[in-house]
Amino acid sequence: MSVVTCKAPVNMAVIKYWGKRDENLILPINDSISATLDTDQLSAKTTVMASPDFKTDRIWLNGIEESISNKRLQNCLQQMKQRAQLSNEISKWKLHICSENNFPTAAGLASSAAGYACLVAALAKLYKVEGDISTVARIGSGSACRSTMGGFVRWYMGTDPTGYDSVAKQIVPASHWPEMRILILVVNDSRKKVSSAVGMRRTLETSEFLKYRASHIVPKRVNEMERAIHEKEFRTFAKLTMQDSNQFHAACHDAYPPVHYINDTSHSIIEFIHSYNTALGTVKVAYTFDAGANATLFLLEEDVSPFIAVLDYFFPFSKNISIEYKRGIPIQSILPSKELLDKIDFEKQPPGKLKYIIHTKIGNGPRQFCDPEDHLLNDRGFPLRVTDSGSR
Repeated sequence: MSVVTCKAPVNMAVIKYWGKRDENLILPINDSISATLDTDQLSAKTTVMASPDFKTDRIWLNGIEESISNKRLQNCLQQMKQRAQLSNEISKWKLHICSENNFPTAAGLASSAAGYACLVAALAKLYKVEGDISTVARIGSGSACRSTMGGFVRWYMGTDPTGYDSVAKQIVPASHWPEMRILILVVNDSRKKVSSAVGMRRTLETSEFLKYRASHIVPKRVNEMERAIHEKEFRTFAKLTMQDSNQFHAACHDAYPPVHYINDTSHSIIEFIHSYNTALGTVKVAYTFDAGANATLFLLEEDVSPFIAVLDYFFPFSKNISIEYKRGIPIQSILPSKELLDKIDFEKQPPGKLKYIIHTKIGNGPRQFCDPEDHLLNDRGFPLRVTDSGSR
């Protein structure tokens, strides 16, 4: 019996990928850039166990057993077994896989990226695979390739039809921009109506604007973003991040039928951020929205407390909620400036528009846990935690 447990991060794209030129290999139509978020606040944790006693491969996700026959999952397993540096006999042992997220799944918070990056990282340790694993994570979930490393990461679309050059590479490590902070405003943590895969395919098939964006706008924008990251030029970084988010959702709206991921509260957040920056006379906060209604905000550490004070005023939390409202890195509470509040041209929202807030920072890539207490599977290869419908 052999067992490995790893934890892998979520990544949030600041230059988006949307559209595949090859559905099977998951080859994108443009480059993308993302920020890796700290695993202390947002992560997937996966235990993989191989044993000659297991009769079949099995997988449990968040306490529920799922089908192991998923095509993308099978592609990842086959690729890692082919690269295994173990005896042929051991590489043929059946696997039990257990994975958990500490954040909502399929709600536009990059759960599949963290999940597949974690699976591939754990399999790499189990099978003693060396070298780049981003190409294997990519065939599980495109953006998962960016979660195989920390800091800021660029996923190159590549040109070869085999996909060998469609790889992720680190731009800078997490230590390059330690002042950068991220606030995730959770608007809706339920499963989205249109999956990313369906929305992406529909947009690519019906939107000429998406194709123009990929060929004429993104190539220049990714280079501008990379320079802004290297130079730690926040205002340029922020402007490009917001413009790209808006353009991505514009392309989704241009699909036929249109694909809507952001809602009325999302639009209110966008309006609020621009009003806040205008009142300060400079860009202090940037927003981006992936394929979901939840907002990811980028700002510098020194601006977190002043911003949260104003956010709490304009988006008051509901006093009736029983869950923890502010999560992650602790935020020092201060009173908002009345002068600033008067300058912000935005209408105060009714309580409860935001479900909760996660405060995090730029983080590192996947890491392995060696303490048996960290495993998600028991000695017999079954989950330590299951839901009512999680075991058969």
